[in-house]
Amino acid sequence: MSVVVAGLLTASLAPISLFGYAVPAAIVVAYGTAVGVFIDLDHFLIARFKTGDWDAVRFCLANPGTAATDQSEIFDPGDVGVLSRLLSHVVIAGVVVPSIALASVPLAIVTGAVLYVHLLADLVWDIYLLEGHADAADSLAEFVRMVR
Repeated sequence: MSVVVAGLLTASLAPISLFGYAVPAAIVVAYGTAVGVFIDLDHFLIARFKTGDWDAVRFCLANPGTAATDQSEIFDPGDVGVLSRLLSHVVIAGVVVPSIALASVPLAIVTGAVLYVHLLADLVWDIYLLEGHADAADSLAEFVRMVR
């Protein structure tokens, strides 16, 4: 999804410059794609904060293909949490986009749009999952544990 957003914006905002130098469109699209993927590295920091260990990182280093094929095996339930992850994404976007705007407004637009679409996709997916689990939860407390 990030590659599509970055590609469409790169085509409509071209040429994009950084510190006064033109950046090739392919680099901008690759950058936007990387932003959409690497925003999820915050999950490892959240899991470290919540669990006190780096087990998720160790698991990915031992099983690198899992990150691309079955991400559900990386974290245990509650290691990251819906609300913690969404909050982290919003904080990162709120710091990164204005910082990049100091160097290049068009690049900040690409960054902000990619992060917005990523966050929107996360929200849609989380609502889909939570609505299915809300009915299965025996109590409000159990449902809250699923969200955290």
